[in-house]
Amino acid sequence: MTALGSSPVSAPEAGTRRRLPGWARAALVVAIGVGILAITTTLTGQVQLTSSGTTQAAVRLLLPILFAALGGLWAERSGIINIGLEGMMILGTWGAAWAGFYGGPWAAVVGGLVFGALGGVLHAVATVTFGVNHIVSGVAITLLGLGVTQYLSTLIFLPLSQNPRQSPRIEGFEEFSIEPLAGWLASLEDEQRVLLSDAAGLLGGLVTGLNPLVILGFLLVPVSYLVLWRSRFGLRLRSCGENPVAAESLGVQVFLYKYTAVIISGALAGLGGAALTLNPGQLGYLEGQTGGRGYIGLAAMIFGNWRPGGLLAGSALFGYVDGVQLRAGGEAVHALLYATTIVAVVVAVYWAMRRSWRSAVIALAAGAVVYGVYMVIPEVPREFAAYAPQLVTLLVLAVASQRLRPPASIGSEYRRGQGG
Repeated sequence: MTALGSSPVSAPEAGTRRRLPGWARAALVVAIGVGILAITTTLTGQVQLTSSGTTQAAVRLLLPILFAALGGLWAERSGIINIGLEGMMILGTWGAAWAGFYGGPWAAVVGGLVFGALGGVLHAVATVTFGVNHIVSGVAITLLGLGVTQYLSTLIFLPLSQNPRQSPRIEGFEEFSIEPLAGWLASLEDEQRVLLSDAAGLLGGLVTGLNPLVILGFLLVPVSYLVLWRSRFGLRLRSCGENPVAAESLGVQVFLYKYTAVIISGALAGLGGAALTLNPGQLGYLEGQTGGRGYIGLAAMIFGNWRPGGLLAGSALFGYVDGVQLRAGGEAVHALLYATTIVAVVVAVYWAMRRSWRSAVIALAAGAVVYGVYMVIPEVPREFAAYAPQLVTLLVLAVASQRLRPPASIGSEYRRGQGG
C-alpha cells in the first residue's frame, strides 16, 4: 500500500506505448528517405538523384544554410528574432574574401566570423538596448550589409581585380576523403545494384571531397545542442527567450545573455558567408552570392522547430534539392515530383495507422495532385527548376506551420528591471 491509498506508479500503465528514442526515429526517417529515392531512381531512370556527386554538391550547398540556421537558433532561443541573418552573411562573405586574400583559408574563416559578429553587435544594440522592433532592425542590417560591402568592394577590390563586384581569387581548403570507406562505397555505387548502389552513392558523397569547414559545420550541430540544452549557460539563455522577467527575478543577467546569443548568431551567419566565399567553385567574394540563403536558413530553423537536429534536416532538404537541380536540371526536379508522391502515400499510411483519417485523406489528396502534375508536365523548365529550393521553402513552411512551438517571449521587448 502506498501513502494515502494512492496506487503504485512504478509499473507502466496498461496499453502505454514506448516511444522510439530520437536517434532511432531519425535513423528510420533517413532509411525511408533513401528507400523512396532508390525507388524513384529505378522507376524514372534519374540516377543523379542518388549519385555521390549530387550528395557532394548538396553538402556544399547546405553548409551556408546550416550556419545561418544555427545562427538563427542561438538568437531566437534567447528571444531575439534575427531576420538580419542575410545581411550578416553578406558581411561575412566580404570579410572572408578580404582576410582570405591576405592570410589564406583559415584567415577567411576568422574574417567571416568577425564581420558577421559585427552585424550581430548592431542587431543586439538596436533590439536589446534600444528596444527597436526586431524585424525592422533585421531588415535594416540586411540593407546596411549590402551597402557596406558594395562600398568596401569598390574601395579595396577595384584596384586589385578591376571589378568592384568581385574580389581576386583566394586560396581554398584542401579537400580529403575518408578512406578506405569512400573507395569501397564508390565501387559499390558503380555496380548499379538496386537500393545498395543508391545508398552507397548517397553515403559516399558524405565521406568524399570534404574540407575542415564541412566538418566544423556538422560538429556545431551537436555542440549547439549540448551547450543550449545540457549546460547551465544554455538553460539560462533559453530562459531569457521563454520568460525573461522570471529569469531576471532568479538572478539571470538577461541583457548579457541576449547580447551573447545575438553576437554568436551573427558570427555563425558570417561563417555561412565564409563557406560561400571558400566554395571550390567560387573562391572569392561576388556581389549577390548569398542569394537569399540567410532567409532559407531562417526557414530551415523554423522547419526544425527551433531544434538543432530539425534545422539540420531542413538544411539538408534545401541543399539536396538545390544540388539536384544544379547537377541534372529540370528532368531530375521532375523526378522529385514522383518521389514527393511516394512521400505523400507514406505519410497517409502513417496517419491512417494513428487513426487520424482527416490527415490521411489530405496527404493522399496532395499526393494525387502532385502525381497529376508529374504526369501532365513531361519536364520542369530549367528556368523554373532554378527556383526549386525557394519553392520547397514555401511548401515546407506551410506544412510545418501546424506543429511549431517557438520560444514563448520571442520578439517581445524587454527592459531591464521588469523582474525586479
